Amino acid sequence: MPNSPGEMPGTSIPRATDPLTPLTPALSPEQAQGRGSKTYAELHCLSNFSFQRGASSAQELFERAKKLGYTALAITDECSLSGIVRAFEASNDTGIALIVGSEIQLADGPKLVILAADHDGYSDICQLITTGRRRSAKGEYQLTCADAERLGPGVRVLWIPRSAPPARTSDCGNTNALARDEDSHGAWIVRHFGGRAWLAVELHRGPDDAAELRHLRDLASHHGLPLVAAGDVHMH
Repeated sequence: MPNSPGEMPGTSIPRATDPLTPLTPALSPEQAQGRGSKTYAELHCLSNFSFQRGASSAQELFERAKKLGYTALAITDECSLSGIVRAFEASNDTGIALIVGSEIQLADGPKLVILAADHDGYSDICQLITTGRRRSAKGEYQLTCADAERLGPGVRVLWIPRSAPPARTSDCGNTNALARDEDSHGAWIVRHFGGRAWLAVELHRGPDDAAELRHLRDLASHHGLPLVAAGDVHMH
């Protein structure tokens, strides 16, 4: 189940922290890992502009983030920036910095959260969303790895791996297929977004969060990617 903003992932995972300028958040690796700070910035959050997924308005999300002491909140609706105007207004109302981004599932690759670090990054995200929507029916999108590779240095990338399945002998084939996919996805991310990519740790009170965390740590270590905590927030 997706977290609300109040449910933090494991405390041992670095967290994004520093206040970020609305629309142009400069997410350095140090900021994204939360060094030297105990505060938190949420980097993966859907608003009610993600139809049938996000349940809360931007105003509700930002007000909740303020009560929790967050420094910034990323609105990352799926292949959409439709909620950004209201998010910008809510950011101004609450004083919580807005990070502009989007969640995308690549047809031939991994699930990503992409975040604008500057205006060039914002432009690149807009162009990517337009590409995906134009080639699909209304309400749908289609994006490939080749499309995402056009994202310039002004975009930061969070990799959202699929959860590791429970270890059962009967699932060996599925587990091996997942491992092969993840290895391919991780190598692709490092090749094209090295130095501006992180592996997101999103723990949702599943049947074995400890095993999931070990899996994500091993995956990040194998590919040389830093970890960052995120919530996959769907409600306030």
